[in-house]
Parts: sequence; structure tokens; C-alpha cells
Amino acid sequence: MRERQSLEEGIGAVKGLTQGLEDNIGLIDLGEEEGDESVVFEAEAALRSMQGEVKARQIETLLSGEADANDTYLEIHAGAGGTESQDWASMLLRMYTRWAERRRFKVEVLEIHDGEEAGIKSATVLIKGHNAYGWLKTESGVHRLVRISPYDSNARRHTSFASAWVYPVIDDSIAIDIPESEVRIDTYRSSGAGGQHVNTTDSAVRITHIPSGIAVACQAERSQHKNRAKAWEMLRSRLYEEELKRREAAASATEASKSDIGWGHQIRSYVLQPYQLVKDLRTGVESTSPSNVLDGDLDDFMEASLSQRIEGGSGEPIADID
Repeated sequence: MRERQSLEEGIGAVKGLTQGLEDNIGLIDLGEEEGDESVVFEAEAALRSMQGEVKARQIETLLSGEADANDTYLEIHAGAGGTESQDWASMLLRMYTRWAERRRFKVEVLEIHDGEEAGIKSATVLIKGHNAYGWLKTESGVHRLVRISPYDSNARRHTSFASAWVYPVIDDSIAIDIPESEVRIDTYRSSGAGGQHVNTTDSAVRITHIPSGIAVACQAERSQHKNRAKAWEMLRSRLYEEELKRREAAASATEASKSDIGWGHQIRSYVLQPYQLVKDLRTGVESTSPSNVLDGDLDDFMEASLSQRIEGGSGEPIADID
């Protein structure tokens, strides 16, 4: 039923765009024949307003992976640098939350560790929406911020790093078998606000997959049982993502190097001083409006990286309608 709904939405969108294109071209021809410039201007404006939806539908044709349509987990981790990096991690979390809200995706916070003075040390969120993983999967990597730190009394320029990690939610159509002998389960008290219950019970759960070293944690629910179930889902998703990466590495050494998310392999730089520029180091796509990017305007970067990763294209954003 989910696949059917997706296909129906896609076909309906293409039919609607086709009909809108034909109708507005007809209005332009009619306006030119009758010498009515207002009709021509109105039809041209309608065509320009269609560009955003056309670009989105074009890039969605690239989202053909077996998990691209699924919901996704997003992890944010602050790098070395104390308060400045932790503040940058919170800015990244806000950026992706705003992007998700623009697409009317639902964002659920599963775990968050606040910094000592400001920002966050780490956070895990669940983003629910059609093609959520497909859109976000190229965002995994290290993000670099250059700015004059508000936490430096000497107003010096600082460089900070934070990492984003994206992996899909696994549904019942994908079987991941994890023997319990290969995991270690720890419980601990949840951090942050939550009331007396949270502060007095070990409701948070961390599961570590011993062979791979992958660890996941959840403290979103008041019930340890629910947190444990959610953590198992997250672990299965992480192991599935690792398998996807192994497949990519086997298929293409070039793609393997692009998907490396280790420290020192930043994928994007956000420069706020001495000039303003956001540049993706993989595709070369740039924006001179960091404020818009940090407010969730990420589509051009995602489109370019998806095109490069899936089609081996130039990495340029899809062109506007001429």
C-alpha cells in the first residue's frame, strides 16, 4: 500500500505539472494573439512558480535505493573544541530540523546530551517522512564552521567541527538478525528535564554491538522497555547502513572515498567571518547566504550531492526552467 501510494502521488504530480505547463503555454499564445500583456505576464509567473516543484520531482527520480523512501535517524556529534563546537552542533541540529519542517516532515528527539555551558555534545533524532533517508543520506560527514566566537572575550576567529550521521529506519521488509550474544546492554538515568520519574530510575538504554563497536542509545521514553525496543531498532538500522556502505565500497572505490565520514574529511564549510560563504567540498556548490542555509535552505546542496553520487554527474544543481 505504501508503494502504491508513492506511485500514485508521483504519477499525479507529473500529470499536474504537465497540465499546468500546457495550460500556461496556451494562455501565453492566447495573450500574444489578443495583445493582452497581463495574461502573458500572469502565465509566465505561474510557470516560474512551478520551478520549485519541478526541481524536487526531478531529484526524487534519483531516490531509487531500497531504503530511500524510509524514515531516517540523524545523529549530531560535537567535535573537539569545547563550548564552541558544542554550540556548532546545536546549530547543525537546528538547521536539519528547520529543513525537515520545510518539507513537513515530523522530527522526534530520541536522545540529547547538553553541553556544560551552551550547545549540545550529541543528539539523535528521528525524521519521519516520505524519502527522508533518500534526501538526507549524502549529509553524513564532518561540517566545519568558521566564525568569530561569541564565547571568546578577545573576539578571535575560531574553526569548529561537528559531525552528522544519517542511517535509515528499517521496516519489516528488511530482516536484520542480531544474536543477543553479540551485544552489551547498559541502562542509566536519563539526562535533562523529565520529572521525578526520569531522575530516579534507570530508564535510558544503550546497546553496543561488540563485533562492530557500534553503540546506540535512547532515552526519549519514560519506560525502559520502550527505550530498549527503540534502541534495538536503531542498532538494526545502523548495521544495515554499514552493509549499504560495504556494498558501495565493493562497487566503486571512488564512492567509498566519498562516503568516508571520519574526522578530517569534512564535506561542507560554513564561513561567517571574514566573509560569508557556504561551500560543499564534494560538489563545489556554494551559497553566499549562510543565514538561509543555517535556517534549512539545503536543497541545492542535497540535489547536487545526490546527482553526483547516484548518476556520477557534475554535481551542479538541476537547472531552472528556461
